[in-house]
Amino acid sequence: MIFDTITAISTPVGDGGIGIVRISGEDALHILEKIFIPKSGKKINDLSNFSINYGHIHDNFSIIDEVLVSVMKGHKTYSGENIIEINCHGGYFLVNRILEIVLKNGVRLAEKGEFTRRGFLNGRIDLIQAEATIDIINSKNDKSNVLAINQLRGDLSDKIKSLKKLILDVAAHINVVLDYPEEGIDDPIPSNLVENLEIVKKEIGDLINSYESGKIIKDGIKTAIIGKPNVGKSSILNALIKEERAIVTNIPGTTRDVIEESIKIKGINLLLTDTAGIRNTNDFIENIGVTKAKEILKKADLILFIIDSSKELENEDIEIYNSLLEEKIDKTIGIINKIDIKKILHLDKVDKIKKWIEISALTNEGINKMENEIYDFIIKEKVEKYQNKIIITNIRHKSSLDKVMVAINNLLNIIREGFPMDLMAIDIRDALDYLGEITGEISSEDLLDHIFKNFCVGK
Repeated sequence: MIFDTITAISTPVGDGGIGIVRISGEDALHILEKIFIPKSGKKINDLSNFSINYGHIHDNFSIIDEVLVSVMKGHKTYSGENIIEINCHGGYFLVNRILEIVLKNGVRLAEKGEFTRRGFLNGRIDLIQAEATIDIINSKNDKSNVLAINQLRGDLSDKIKSLKKLILDVAAHINVVLDYPEEGIDDPIPSNLVENLEIVKKEIGDLINSYESGKIIKDGIKTAIIGKPNVGKSSILNALIKEERAIVTNIPGTTRDVIEESIKIKGINLLLTDTAGIRNTNDFIENIGVTKAKEILKKADLILFIIDSSKELENEDIEIYNSLLEEKIDKTIGIINKIDIKKILHLDKVDKIKKWIEISALTNEGINKMENEIYDFIIKEKVEKYQNKIIITNIRHKSSLDKVMVAINNLLNIIREGFPMDLMAIDIRDALDYLGEITGEISSEDLLDHIFKNFCVGK
């Protein structure tokens, strides 16, 4: 596939030890010949493939910088075409000066993600691997980095190919029966091919079920700290992040806006949100905070519902508890705070919450236990269950797999009910097409634009 030649700065903007200007395209070597003088005296075309070469960048033979130039030729490069990387001294002015020199010699500025997009379009990587590249860049912890590396390596791609092969075996049998009836092949689907579909169904189901775990590893757990005013929500946030991030007073309603912080529990990000105390109030500003708290509650993966050990439950506690019953009760941990004060609290009116932890945010008693309990409650099973297994982390992949599952179930129902084989053709095609969407064998410009716009310009 022939493209014009593109360039971009591939290192962060600003001062630094090294800056990299990347060039990719059929004319990359020709462009280099115009602006680079190798110290070795070799001609540009004679520079070894996958080599690093010392020399100078010039502009009309006026030396601009002393550089190292990486030369990568052919289809095994990142973009699947000739790539030149100019490693120059860092600094905003110098890196941009070299970029300007490259541009004025007939090269176009790359768009977001265009180097990776070319790698996909040139068959160097598939769409799963392209998305894994941005996941590596955005990794928040060791576990998410490992998942992204595995996908870049091709683990998920290979799994999709193997599932596609099983479905193609069924499709081939159906086509022979329908197109060549004179061959006398049995109309019913043979048991081994039905087994193919059952295997596909199970493995697709495993991948779909892994998504929630993959999302937790990749994005972290959105955790809302909620409760009525003055139960210690901000103190608990401060205790978890081990710094005085939120203002703490004995005046109810101190927190009026959302405070967000992130901590790691055994390698998994916990995205903590300290919310305004939920209560009915006539204070206009506080009421905005309460509204925000309720919105965050709806989106949270985990709720830390804080109540005061030194008081009986009040109407405000019960109202918050009732709001959790419909959808969030299974994602709620009850936190009984202020155990350093005489305990008066009874839990009989909030008995649907399965997990309760007693702490004192003031003395830090129970804080370490709370972290361990949070891990065991919502992370341990979801993460450790899928260790050493292929996990999906992308909602696009899950959406396509959901559609594959519908098609496979339709196929199995047709077989069980003994319906004519020609009814299977549409579902077979749908299953193959939806798997092809995941790897990018079937894709649209709109889809590609949506994916690659999340990349930086130099990638």
